[in-house]
Amino acid sequence: MTPKVEAMAAPTIDPTTQAYAELQAAYVHYNNALFDGKLPHCLITMQREKRTYGYFSSRRFGNKHDKTMTDEIAMNPSYFGVVPLLEILQTLVHEMAHAWQFHLGEPGRRGYHNKEWADKMEAIGLMPSDTGKPGGKKTGEKMADYAIEGGPFMQATEALLGTDFRISWFDRHPPAGTEVAAIFGESDSGDDSGGSMIEPMAPGNRSNRDKYRCPNCGAQAWGKPGLMLLCGADECNGEPFELATN
Repeated sequence: MTPKVEAMAAPTIDPTTQAYAELQAAYVHYNNALFDGKLPHCLITMQREKRTYGYFSSRRFGNKHDKTMTDEIAMNPSYFGVVPLLEILQTLVHEMAHAWQFHLGEPGRRGYHNKEWADKMEAIGLMPSDTGKPGGKKTGEKMADYAIEGGPFMQATEALLGTDFRISWFDRHPPAGTEVAAIFGESDSGDDSGGSMIEPMAPGNRSNRDKYRCPNCGAQAWGKPGLMLLCGADECNGEPFELATN
């Protein structure tokens, strides 16, 4: 007897349009609420970059017709189904703060979160912290953040969520072996985020390359996990590369 296979319902709306329109709506909202509408347009993409929720890349895309350039803000959909919506929005605003600094401030060396960026983050209601918790360092190569209770970011987020805003689409196969993968992977999420659809990626399916970065000059290289690299730049004097997280 042939086993019965349930038919999967087709999406009622174009997934590409819906997914990117939601991210764009959030960008416009936070630009107006936290950055006085001063950030230029950018190209928002979804990238499965390992060990990072998102990143900012200045002038990454060019228009072949009018010769203009635009920045990229990349969001990692691997985490959309396994972290709270608040963290997804924090990631977007974290990268928008990098865009603010690139266009209106003075960025530090590549990959480094300097005091100007940290001060701007705190001003818009996100406290920078290398641990993601109170008491962490506010500047450095690897930097997370947490929302300041009652701050501008939380006020803007409450206003956004009051419009029934949501992130509808998520990668059903989050990275294996991460804390976030266990949020919905072991039990029902209790909301409409699709927790029962989550299937963490098997360890054997993960990429076999890691990204490394010199903490001094910001030079980057890809290689197998556990690789030991020394920077060859004159000013770095053999500085050991670190595992890059963004």
